[in-house]
This record gives sequence, structure tokens and C-alpha cells, in this order.
Amino acid sequence: MSVAPTTRHRPLAPNRVPEVTATFWLLKSLTTAMGESVSDFLVHLLGPIPSVLLGFVAFCFALARQLHVRRYRPGNYWGAVAMVGVFGTMAADVLHVGFHVPYLISVLFFGLALSGIFWLWQRSEGTLSMHSVLTVRRELFYWATVVATFALGTAAGDFTAFSLHLGYFVSIIFFGAAIMVPAFGYRFVHWNPIFSFWFAYVLTRPLGASVADALGKSKISGGLGIGSGWVALVLSLTIIAIVSLLAGRDAAAASTPLHRQHSAAARRGHLHHEHGIGELFRSGLSPESDA
Repeated sequence: MSVAPTTRHRPLAPNRVPEVTATFWLLKSLTTAMGESVSDFLVHLLGPIPSVLLGFVAFCFALARQLHVRRYRPGNYWGAVAMVGVFGTMAADVLHVGFHVPYLISVLFFGLALSGIFWLWQRSEGTLSMHSVLTVRRELFYWATVVATFALGTAAGDFTAFSLHLGYFVSIIFFGAAIMVPAFGYRFVHWNPIFSFWFAYVLTRPLGASVADALGKSKISGGLGIGSGWVALVLSLTIIAIVSLLAGRDAAAASTPLHRQHSAAARRGHLHHEHGIGELFRSGLSPESDA
């Protein structure tokens, strides 16, 4: 059957967030760890109130830059995620340190907040897929969800480390094992891809935060004593290097003819189907994601 020329290379609606690949999960994990270490460093350097205000301003600025563009741009998107990591950590810590709210109550509170956002998003848009984030309204739901997941993950990590007295290293093992549950559930039990994605997304936060704390906290506190400042610096430089590489590829793709972009996308889709960690979490690449 022949395909009409006008539809063969039909322009795709520009998505405002990235594809779910192994690089996505790597950067997500790095930004969670970076957010934890930067938050700790700023709180000790400036104090709680100035740090929270600075984090909020940086978060608003980064989010405004992201909302201003009409399609996914690596620098804008991952800059916003990084600032969510910093501010989301501070938001969760304020409840415990500033208002003396127990970690378990914080976990329940942020869990209910996340459930409420999901309910409103589904009711309004009919999908929770990050690969259907094609409008500003959907993107606002998306970022509200991201903030809630960071706060929930921070509270969950502190709950296991302190309230359950597991410490940082045991928490790493615990959340590392937990994050494989949605991976194998999606891959082998055919769990809903969107549920699997957000399940894993939430767990990257306490996993990354536990790693950052294990590296940066003092030996008396159960860490290796490297220092939150050094951990924050190394993680930030690593994120900048990876995002710069992605930005270069994005710029090259923008100058590539449309039919070549379609061909390359088809080849990437085939590779994701056959190989890689991205297959375990590729919620945006399955038909159910765009339902």
C-alpha cells in the first residue's frame, strides 16, 4: 500500500520532556544525589532560611526557562530537574527540621500530595505519560509531580536511614533492590508502563540521596566523610558534561533534515525494543503510554 507524500513524513508534535533511555535514568539519579549534597552544603554554609529562599528563587528561574521553550532542550530541562532536586530536598527537610514533623508523617503527607496531583492530572488530561507532555498545562502537571516525587523520596530516604536506623549504606541496598521491582514487573509481568515508570521515578530520589549522604556525611554520622561540598561539585560537573553532550546532539539534530530524523528515530526505537536498560522503563515508547 502506498503512502501519500503529505503523511509519510508528517511532523511530530514537539515533546517538552526527554525520551526514557538509560541516559535519562543516569541523569535522573545524578541530579537526585546532587540535589541532596547541594542542599546540605548550602544549609551548613548559609543557614536554613537563606538556603530555602535561594533554592526557591533558583527553582522558579530554572522552571521559567524550561516553560519558555516549546520543545525539549537538554540544558533547560535538566537545569530545572537539578533545581527541583535542591528545592525538593529543602522542602522535605523543612517539615522535619523546622516544624519537627516525624519522617513517617512526611512520607504520608507527600505521598497523599503526589496521589492528588496524579488524580488531577489524569482527570484533566486523560494520561499520565511523560511522552504526551505536549502543552504547557500538561507540563505544569508534570513539574508538580516531579517536585512531589523529590519531596516524597527525600522523606522516604530519611525515614529508612534515621527512623528505621538502617543507615545510608543499607538504605542504598534497600532502594537499589526496590527500584528493580518496577523494572522486572514491567519487563516480565507486563505491569502498566506508566505505573512502572513513576514507581521507578520516585525510588531514584531516596536511592540517589542515600548515595550522596553516604559519600558526604561525616564518619560519625555514618558516611565516608568526603564532604557535601566536594560531592556536590563532582556531581554537578558530571551532570554539566553529560548535558553539554546531549545539547550538542540536540543542536545537530535540529539542523538535520526531517526525513533523516524520522529514520534515526525509527532505528533508536528498534534498538530500545531489543536492548538496554531503557527497555525496562520505556513507558513513553509503548502504545499504552499515549492512551
